[in-house]
Amino acid sequence: MNSYMRRIGVYVCHCGTNIAGTVDVDEVTEFASKLDDVVVAKNYEFMCSDPGKEMIEEDIEEEELTNVVVAACSPTLHEDTFMEVVQSGGLNRFLFQQANIREHCSWVTDDEEEATEKAKRLVNAAVSRVKRHEPLEVREVDVVPRTLVVGGGIAGIEAALDVADSGKEVHLVEKSPSIGGHMAQLDKTFPTLDCSACILTPKMSDVGGDPYINLMTYSEVESVEGYPGNYEVKVKRKPRYVDENKCTGCGICQEKCPATAPSEFDEEIGERKAIYIPFPQAVPQIPVIDKENCIYFEREKCKACELNCPRDAVNFEQEEEIEELDVGNIIIATGYELMDPSVIKRYGYGKYDDVYTALEIERMIDATGPTDGEIITSKGEEPETVVIVHCVGSRDENYNEYCSRVCCMYSMKLAHLIKDETDADVFELYLDLRAFGKGYEEFYNRVREEDIIFVQGKAGAINVEKEKEKLLVDCEDSLLQKRIEIPADMVVLAPAIEPRRDVEETADKFNISRSEDGFFMERHPKLAPVNTVSDGIFLAGACQGPKDIPDSVAQGGFAAEEAIAMIDAEELELEPYISEVDEETCAGCKICIALCPFDAAEFIDEEGVARIEETLCKGCGTCVAACPSGAAHQQGFSDDQITAEIVGVLK
Repeated sequence: MNSYMRRIGVYVCHCGTNIAGTVDVDEVTEFASKLDDVVVAKNYEFMCSDPGKEMIEEDIEEEELTNVVVAACSPTLHEDTFMEVVQSGGLNRFLFQQANIREHCSWVTDDEEEATEKAKRLVNAAVSRVKRHEPLEVREVDVVPRTLVVGGGIAGIEAALDVADSGKEVHLVEKSPSIGGHMAQLDKTFPTLDCSACILTPKMSDVGGDPYINLMTYSEVESVEGYPGNYEVKVKRKPRYVDENKCTGCGICQEKCPATAPSEFDEEIGERKAIYIPFPQAVPQIPVIDKENCIYFEREKCKACELNCPRDAVNFEQEEEIEELDVGNIIIATGYELMDPSVIKRYGYGKYDDVYTALEIERMIDATGPTDGEIITSKGEEPETVVIVHCVGSRDENYNEYCSRVCCMYSMKLAHLIKDETDADVFELYLDLRAFGKGYEEFYNRVREEDIIFVQGKAGAINVEKEKEKLLVDCEDSLLQKRIEIPADMVVLAPAIEPRRDVEETADKFNISRSEDGFFMERHPKLAPVNTVSDGIFLAGACQGPKDIPDSVAQGGFAAEEAIAMIDAEELELEPYISEVDEETCAGCKICIALCPFDAAEFIDEEGVARIEETLCKGCGTCVAACPSGAAHQQGFSDDQITAEIVGVLK
């Protein structure tokens, strides 16, 4: 601890009644005023308000304060706010400590006397710690003026276009042969019943023709290294076996190809050729050869596509390529997958031919789909009765506890479209209808007037009535308070939206966190909904959680604005809470290297010691806690500071 005199100011926030309703703030203020080195102690209704902030700034100057403690809410909410106030007052911003007397005290302690006593201890701990704070300096790094967008669904498309519209370069990487994502598979969108392709296709075309966007389809991010503002990304470009520079997308190769395979785009209801463009509006209009189903790759015969290509674009010798990119920030928009409903055995998906998923019906309804827009059963007949089952794997503690948010609305949309195209009786089996968006409740009311039968209750087992060969849907009708059976020709399941199967691998690759439900986790659900714990990496769309198209587009635009602002700043400030290694004490055990989640620790062979790469270090402290020789230290979290805080809270 430095020997010069400390002059500490302590400020206790009422936070309306959030703190003052349980904690006696006057008593806490009086207590703080008597602590060693505290020269001013005050309380105010809202310390984060302009008058509260001005109070601190004025006292720093008039009382010649050397350190400031604010006892208020969580540092997650307002630590940056108060640090800026301290800096505006003329102090180093890191000569500040915030005591959390709301989330850690008033909100979790009912007894006023106990809450007040606890608040005193937290303030004492903060004062004890702040005495040992040293001035720290933020690090500044240059920002590469390019953005990487990972995922070419509607959120990724919106993000890429918005960044490109600002005059910044964008690399858009998409795993599939075309951009478009799940939205491209939809016939119409709720609640306005707009043609999905009519909305999406112009944006896809804009991406393909934008001079600022480098579109990399049929590609995957292989690795990410570097630090915020300067990421080095390796992208694996899978071989299409078609030269993109020569191909004109004429489609002759598809016509001549004799081999077929189930169409992934049509949810395997229809077929495609072994060389194919996924769907008519695909971007780019470049086919890809499916190596597993191609006769040439299987038996070294055929080559019909190559022989008939007027541009000599087919190249069976094409190989995988690795492309290296330098970018300043990354937007992750990798989307979602639908739950496989076959794991819920009682619904009979995969067992009975006429039990479909909602997305399979979307493809069936689409005029460009495998049935040319006809809604038919496996026998090729129009159904007389259709049952739509909501919440298949959603709001179910056995599978996914969360609501998938879009299922109620798209189920009602499908009911409307089925009713419009057929004479079928349509049943909606639902737990609770959730119509939360603009125009959604009105759409629900519209559908209710179309003779669609709504049954509130959980669907049970689906079996087959042997005599009539009907599907029998067992259901609990909670309004009638009895079980009913509905004979149906077709059952449509609304499966849960789930994280992609490669979500864990992606999270590890980009050093981002996941929430309990498996989706990528934002830094703060309200204050930083598109940011992640890794600076310069943002989230957009359903990879962060279930959401509809408007929310995905909005989040894509928000993530783009964050990326643009970061690039426009030209330099990025990095917090100074980094670790460092005392090389004289380091024993070279390499434990820190094995444990560092950000690959910031490296071993210097020539000297036999570990060293921390400052630009990669996130200040998590893992290496400091694990170092057996005590050689690793973290700025802002010294043993002296932490010990003083612990002793302070125990007094």
